[in-house]
Amino acid sequence: MGSPRGWVPGLHEPDGTVASDLQSETDRFVKAGARPDVTVVLPFYNPGASALRETVCRSAETLSRTGVTFEIIAVDDGSTDGSSDALQGVLTGTVRTLVLPQNRGKGYAVRAGMSEGRGRFVGFIDADGDISPEVLADFVAATAARPDIVYGSKRHGTRVNYPMSRRLSSWGYRRLVKVLFRLAVTDTQTGVKLVRAEVVRDALPLMVEEGFVFDLELFCVAHELGFDDWVELPVPIEKRLPSRVSLSSVISISLDTLAIFWRHRARRGTARSR
Repeated sequence: MGSPRGWVPGLHEPDGTVASDLQSETDRFVKAGARPDVTVVLPFYNPGASALRETVCRSAETLSRTGVTFEIIAVDDGSTDGSSDALQGVLTGTVRTLVLPQNRGKGYAVRAGMSEGRGRFVGFIDADGDISPEVLADFVAATAARPDIVYGSKRHGTRVNYPMSRRLSSWGYRRLVKVLFRLAVTDTQTGVKLVRAEVVRDALPLMVEEGFVFDLELFCVAHELGFDDWVELPVPIEKRLPSRVSLSSVISISLDTLAIFWRHRARRGTARSR
């Protein structure tokens, strides 16, 4: 007989329940009321119950193996498939679910989750399955030197199973970002990052983007505030994404990117005039 869907070795017993040793460790940590080392936000919109539960459980198992204390905040961005119900009873006290009343976009969901985070590092990983939660171990290890941001990049010859139209659009967007912002970062958009809590505290109130370009805005605002200690880690992207990129999406992302540029320029002008 096979294991239940969403079952993760080490985290689950054969009957699908959370392993007692990990739950006991979680309970002791929660009772102590200590500040966690790491907060990971998982934004999601209609991912399917089993896929969501598996991503959350694999993330928890990976973080537990690193030896850090942690919390996971799963942010339901107005899902209509009832997927958040799958998280009921999963590592109570460590996994929290924040349900937004309507779909606002990934950026809004991540900001909502990060604003609730208590960790010394607060970050996020996409819950859509493109990025393996096991990469979190390397990201946690990189926080030992206390950089401002640890971010993932697919620009390392890692496995990227993108159709040609996505490759071309990604290349074009990277060129646009390089020309407009001249940031010392090769890939702003790969969906996994850990950010030092002090950076989150100062940057989040200045951020307004609700969609795809949230990540770019994070780098821009951090740079404006002098938080430039960034660590890049390779991340494999294995899931094949839809081959079509709609014109409306391209226009929307381009306009949002230009809006960040003008806000960034306006703040620099204001700072110089003081």
